[in-house]
Amino acid sequence: MTFKLPVLLAALSAALLIAGCQKSSDATNKPAPKPPEVGVVTVTAQDAPLELALPGRLSAGQVAEIRPQVSGIVQRRLFTEGSMVRAGQPLYQIDAASFEAERARAAAALQKAEAQAANAKARAARDAELLQSGIVTRQAGDDSAAALRQAEAEVAVARAALEAARIQLARTRIEAPISGRVDLSTVTPGALVTANQTQALTTVQQLDPMQVDIVQSSAELLALRRQLEGRSGSNQLQIVLEDGTVYPLPGQLQVSGVAVDRGTGAVTLRASVPNPKGQLLPGMVVTAKLLAGIDAGAILVPQQGVSRSPTGEATALVVGADNKAERRRLKLERAVGNQWLVTAGLKVGDKLIVEGLQRARPNQPVTPVPAGSAPKKRGEGKPAAAASAPKA
Repeated sequence: MTFKLPVLLAALSAALLIAGCQKSSDATNKPAPKPPEVGVVTVTAQDAPLELALPGRLSAGQVAEIRPQVSGIVQRRLFTEGSMVRAGQPLYQIDAASFEAERARAAAALQKAEAQAANAKARAARDAELLQSGIVTRQAGDDSAAALRQAEAEVAVARAALEAARIQLARTRIEAPISGRVDLSTVTPGALVTANQTQALTTVQQLDPMQVDIVQSSAELLALRRQLEGRSGSNQLQIVLEDGTVYPLPGQLQVSGVAVDRGTGAVTLRASVPNPKGQLLPGMVVTAKLLAGIDAGAILVPQQGVSRSPTGEATALVVGADNKAERRRLKLERAVGNQWLVTAGLKVGDKLIVEGLQRARPNQPVTPVPAGSAPKKRGEGKPAAAASAPKA
């Protein structure tokens, strides 16, 4: 029994040594891992639209705030709130009794002045005949002629007073100065209004066409002008509504501000947009897309293939020599849809990695495949083997 324990230990040591050799042999014969597959796109030159998207706010083409020009009591409101009115349509009627009386008084004063003028004219003509006959003195003739001129001047004053009375009487009937949609009324019949008061009675807004005020920084304006040098642009723009829908009718760029706002450093652009169905309303915030031209031969790459370094520098991975990933520093000019316009760092023919970036490492080999390949072809997305049920 004493010799069995050493024999048993020797056998156990031999078994462990054989198992270790087998594991070492298996590790040595295990094949090296394959380079990770990455989806790539080939960089090509293409035409890029010089499109500038800026926020804007809609405003009415014309706005008229209705205020009374005479004082009085509002007798009637002659429009339906929110309806369309035409230029010259009556909106309010102010009590005109006192203005009618003033017009009548001015008319009577004119008649009196005309009668006096007629009398003075007849006297002046008579004195002129008598002066030629030597019956009256020259002084008497000059006095009658001066009286005629004074009477004629009084007629002119009375006629002007009558015209002013007629104008004041006409202003008791407040009319729409422009055609458009009328807003809510701030007064009701029976309210006292005063001439040129601060509060408007209502507002009339012309909704067709509408105006779009676009605020653009002076730096963006200078960049846009540089882009337009030597290229053909268009002054048409596209309107995108708040819900993301594109307005079907194009707008027309009309005028650019002539000064830069000192507080914001921005310039206001104004465009006109047709609004025949009244779909656009004043105050709506929209996005105005201005197609300034075409940048021929530009390099556009998918945005998912571009990343940012901790310092904010744009970088990308491309497949270089021997299928090794290379990191490139890029210079981006602007976004074009879901792509970046690259001005430096890439050239036509480069293979940009856009899929599998988390598996690629700079200076490490990769297996490039066309981006968007099916998961079966790329060794991805295979269903995992079903786990065996535990045995009882």
